[in-house]
Amino acid sequence: GHTTGPSLNNDKLYKFAYSTEVYVDRVKASLQKSAGYRISSGVDVNLLWRNPDNDDDQLIKITIRDVQVENVNERPAAKNIFKGKSTEKIIGKEYLEALQRPIVIELVRGKVKNFYSYQNEPGFTQNIKRGLASLFQLQLHSGAAYEVDVSGKCNTTYHVRQDQVTKIKALDSCEIEKQGFTSYNRILDVSTKASSATIYVLEDSFIKSIKAEENYVLLLNFRRKTGAKIVSKQRLELKSVQAGPGLIAGKQVTSVIKTLDSSYTAVSLVAEPVKSECKKCPSLSEHWQSIREHMYPEKLSKAEAARSFLSFIQNIRKATKEEILQIIRSENKELLPQIVDAITSAQTPASLEAIVEFLDFKDASTSTLQERFLYACGFASHPSEMLLKSLTAKFKGDIANEEIRETLVIVMGALIRKLCDREGCKLPAVVEAKRLILNRLEKAKKDDNVRMYLLALKNALLPEAIPLLLKYVESEEGAISNLAATALQRYNPSFLTKEVKETMNRIYHQNRKVHEKTVRTTAAAIILNSNPSYMEVKNILLSIGELPPEMSKYMLSMIQDILHFEMPSSKTVRQVLKDMHAHNYDRFSKMGSSSAYSGYITRGPDVSSTYSFDILYSGSGILRRSNMNIRIFDRNAELHAIQVVIEAQGLESIIAATPDEGEENLDSFAGMSAILFDVQLRPVTFFQGYGDLMSKMFSATGDPINVVKGLILLTDYSQEIQLQSGPKASVEFLGSLAIDISGGMEFSLWYRESKTNVKNRVAMFVAGNAEVDSFFVKTGMETTLEVETTLDFISTVQFSQYPFLVCMQMDRVESPFRRYMTKYESLPSGRRYTARRGKAELLAGNEYPLHQENSNMCKKVFSAKSDSSSNWF
Repeated sequence: GHTTGPSLNNDKLYKFAYSTEVYVDRVKASLQKSAGYRISSGVDVNLLWRNPDNDDDQLIKITIRDVQVENVNERPAAKNIFKGKSTEKIIGKEYLEALQRPIVIELVRGKVKNFYSYQNEPGFTQNIKRGLASLFQLQLHSGAAYEVDVSGKCNTTYHVRQDQVTKIKALDSCEIEKQGFTSYNRILDVSTKASSATIYVLEDSFIKSIKAEENYVLLLNFRRKTGAKIVSKQRLELKSVQAGPGLIAGKQVTSVIKTLDSSYTAVSLVAEPVKSECKKCPSLSEHWQSIREHMYPEKLSKAEAARSFLSFIQNIRKATKEEILQIIRSENKELLPQIVDAITSAQTPASLEAIVEFLDFKDASTSTLQERFLYACGFASHPSEMLLKSLTAKFKGDIANEEIRETLVIVMGALIRKLCDREGCKLPAVVEAKRLILNRLEKAKKDDNVRMYLLALKNALLPEAIPLLLKYVESEEGAISNLAATALQRYNPSFLTKEVKETMNRIYHQNRKVHEKTVRTTAAAIILNSNPSYMEVKNILLSIGELPPEMSKYMLSMIQDILHFEMPSSKTVRQVLKDMHAHNYDRFSKMGSSSAYSGYITRGPDVSSTYSFDILYSGSGILRRSNMNIRIFDRNAELHAIQVVIEAQGLESIIAATPDEGEENLDSFAGMSAILFDVQLRPVTFFQGYGDLMSKMFSATGDPINVVKGLILLTDYSQEIQLQSGPKASVEFLGSLAIDISGGMEFSLWYRESKTNVKNRVAMFVAGNAEVDSFFVKTGMETTLEVETTLDFISTVQFSQYPFLVCMQMDRVESPFRRYMTKYESLPSGRRYTARRGKAELLAGNEYPLHQENSNMCKKVFSAKSDSSSNWF
């Protein structure tokens, strides 16, 4: 009768040759050099039963026999891990027996309606059989279908041309239970492309041959040269048709199955999760002993520290709470901060419980560890609601150290934003934390408390907080107004309403009251960055002539930077400048030392990075604010990698100079505030008040103050992939940064000179591993990248004359860059084949060209310095 699926003839035995191959390699490499393996066998297929009422309902028996395991590519005898081993030895006796036990499928109109096998069979042999059974599923007319097979429930499309059928499976649509996570920021994450195609050739209404191929390509977004590919191929070819056993009589499928073998049971065709046990893996404490020496604080800017940190996290993720506590309770003070970084970054329920149990927020003596824990929470790559919940509970409890209390709420802000970005804004813990911060800010009386909640909002970036921030910008003084303004500056311009822009214009033009230069310049930056209108730009340009000299010079420099760097508002600025031709000369030939400048650090095919450096002085030559930023972006995303702001005010009295208008009553203050990977950290104070300043000045060693030191997990990608041939693949990419940022400010009254220095020492290590695990053999590829570098920003000011001389320098030292790739094939016995290649190079150091005017000044500053080395007090 007519069938719409493949149909077998009665009393025949179809003998096929079957092979399944796996390859793992770099994305661009040819498969001839890849690591992998091949399992080949014979497959016997015969018809057991056909439904008397429906020709299209058939029971088919499939038996795997003569299994062989071999290399997928020729290997010389010495490098062949399978050499001299029988299949039984490689796979194991019971696994081989299980693999060769027949399965039965019920095909209805070409689709597998039931898959019968044995209940207690090992998961991995069952999955190989599911991979084979899924090949027999096909429809004989073109069109789309929603199908269940070894890969899960997937959207599938068929193209039929005479005796050839092509089946395309949309792998990203497959619903299957799997473990894994991705990184918070797209730039730090991994992109995946997956495809699956199967080509059937039919003859005499049954299968003559099948070729299936599935490809996975994974690329590191910030360096697409680094990646991996996994290829799985299946081939089934008809070798002969012989006389075979007859049909079993019966009306019902179930009775036929019972007659055949009462142990048969219907199991799902979707692959089941399998976990391979690690036989010779070191315990967590053994692993820690092997990497311990690389984790001392003085080694933290080395790539080896970043590498050890990653391997430690991978081991913590497999550990129990007790194993974790055992290490943390027995280690010495010097190593604990790094251990806390790793445990917190592991982000498993066990690691969170362990660290929360270990840290006592009522004990002020361990505040360094509490701070490291909190920052690691802020940088969490895939934070959970549980984490935010436990931080909120801590915040409501007793906290001995006030700075920890501040850091805690600032970090809660960062977690709110990360969870909201992942559709988690409605989660109970997020709703509670948001409410807590907004309510407490409304009620806060003390400046310190107001500041702490504003910093939390600067991380959370909640749209509903904008009206509150506007209130603080316009009605408060000094530091608070300034902080609220910088919080608004972090919002995406699309959130900044008409009301925000009107307020910023009022502040900049001082329509209602006098504001400090720092707040006014931030307001101007917000206006110019959020699609300003022609009139807004024109009013800012007209104001430039009327401003105090240094602010005027700063604004002019900001406008020139917009033009030079072709920022989004540059078109409007050009238009306005063209129309204002008449009043240009006087307005745009300002004296002064303040400036703003942006440039590229790298411009690449995948990501680019830019730096911006701006500096604002008071009329007497004392620094008011210096702001250094590095941003990384690709076509779709941006990452604020770093910002270091040094602010000072009220320092005129040291050099007996007159403060600027409106700034006569400012308290002496200098401090530093940093953003790292989109997270605003707790600001540090160099000194507060005149007395504090004097005592520090006369004891000033010029030693930089440490701002951030630690280990950060940046890239954190882990996915399981179910291959359609049966095995599981796993892909992990981890990237860490060992970081040491310090900043300082020195004065020499003798030389009438001040100097600020920000030193960024970083080491980065990225490790990617793609592996296919079939229990009896593992094959994969590891790829690593490492780089160590130091970036220095120095600004020197000589204020013995006006306009004073300012020299800004931004240097990067020569940096070692190394990358390695290892392909491997290994057996549980320890027999292993590896091929490794690598490349190490030195990236030349670089002095970044800030603008020409700056270069000229630097020449003057360094020639003005006498040969005697200046000593700082």
